[in-house]
Amino acid sequence: MITREVLHKVRRIEITTRRFVDELVAGAYHSVFKGQGIEVEEVREYVPGDDTRTIDWNVTARLGYPYVKTFIEERELNVLLVVDVSASGDFGSNSQYKNELAAEVAALLAFSAIRNNDRVGLLLFTTETELFVPPRKGRRHVLRLIRELLAHERRSEGTDVNGALETVFRMLHRKAVVFLISDFIDEGFEHGVRIAGKKHDLIALRVLDRREMEVPSAGWLAVEGAERGGVTFFNSGKARIRDEYVSAAAELRSEQESVFRSAGVDLIDLYCGEDYVEPLMGLFRRRRGRR
Repeated sequence: MITREVLHKVRRIEITTRRFVDELVAGAYHSVFKGQGIEVEEVREYVPGDDTRTIDWNVTARLGYPYVKTFIEERELNVLLVVDVSASGDFGSNSQYKNELAAEVAALLAFSAIRNNDRVGLLLFTTETELFVPPRKGRRHVLRLIRELLAHERRSEGTDVNGALETVFRMLHRKAVVFLISDFIDEGFEHGVRIAGKKHDLIALRVLDRREMEVPSAGWLAVEGAERGGVTFFNSGKARIRDEYVSAAAELRSEQESVFRSAGVDLIDLYCGEDYVEPLMGLFRRRRGRR
């Protein structure tokens, strides 16, 4: 249900992200995410040094002199925002929840895409595909995507990254830029990342909160699992317990990073309550340097 509160949040996100799109991201986005195809612009007479593979043999035969094709890039792209809406996104210890950060970043990327005349779509997932909106153009379409993301009421609590990427593989037949936005609290998604990364330009944005990486010294704590349920009690007053938690959290992040690295997929971290534009710009700069 689209409430007045949701509409207010949509408007706030549009205003917030518009400045970043205008000042920073649009140019960087354009320079990094270029069209995948090319189309013939015109034919002209061959000059020494031209690539013989571009000779237009039909025109050459008709005019009796070699002519070559010149090309322009097809600027238009399909961009798909694949957003994890599982229950772990409801966590946030700063001024922002993880699901709020995910929505704001998705909006920034969507407005950047339409600024470059690309089509943008949305896939929301938990342990199932909760919503799929095919890529289209236009501001009204992007606002609809943001409304859907903010107003969505999940049907499942958990996370299935593999399942989401399998849906992407089925639904998108042409190569697309796919932004996978999640905290990746899941296991066994190596296959989906590898397959989707081969077919599409897959980029992983890991949404985190600093509190997930450490535990305060606060005596006995009860921690409830957001996705799998159950309550765990432990004594955070003991340094050994806190160190074990920090070590386990770091190991999990390292395992996730290994999955994306082995698949050749870019991964960046975004933190609740912190600047997310500079990490995105850093990603764009690195990718531009590899072109």
